[in-house]
Amino acid sequence: MGRPARVIPANEYRRVRWKNGAGWTREIHAESGAGSGEWDWRLSIAEIEADAPFSVFPGVDRELVLLGGNGLRLCFDDGETHELLPPCQRLRFTGERTLVGELVDGRTEDFNLMWRRDAVATQLWHRPLVGAMVVFVDPGSTWVVHLLAGRARIAGDAALPPLAMGDTALLTAPDGRARYVLDGGGEALLIRIDRREPRPASPTTV
Repeated sequence: MGRPARVIPANEYRRVRWKNGAGWTREIHAESGAGSGEWDWRLSIAEIEADAPFSVFPGVDRELVLLGGNGLRLCFDDGETHELLPPCQRLRFTGERTLVGELVDGRTEDFNLMWRRDAVATQLWHRPLVGAMVVFVDPGSTWVVHLLAGRARIAGDAALPPLAMGDTALLTAPDGRARYVLDGGGEALLIRIDRREPRPASPTTV
């Protein structure tokens, strides 16, 4: 049986240092693999108060979404540059790449989705909430709802508390395919995380 669905209030996020010690992040959730002490995917909100190098994560892909502030410039060592500007511009890139984050005009907060590419696959959408939408979750998958603005409630195959701005819901299917109804007004990040099937062992030859 998998983990039950739940809502994580914003005031329960855990504030920790970056891997390289150059900044702070508020960790929302980290999902460990079976029998592994390392996470397969992780959600957090980076607090960037000064220009700083980003941590390097071999074997990890990541997607960064500007949540607050006037913009963040991502300067990669190979000369490539991307600016994340409001509202909610985002970029997907590999964790092996070395880069420096430069503030455009003052501090920023940035939603950070990271996942081990050999363990899971992810998709992320920025969507308005106007009324109700139905989310179906299959076994082996997790849907994440991070509420950017407004209020929402989730009905369906689990009794969950309502979401306020900044809260996050993890929607799972512990007992088979599950149906959830997301109803409210505002805007949200929606993320689908699918566990990859283990690769079969390569045949040995003598």
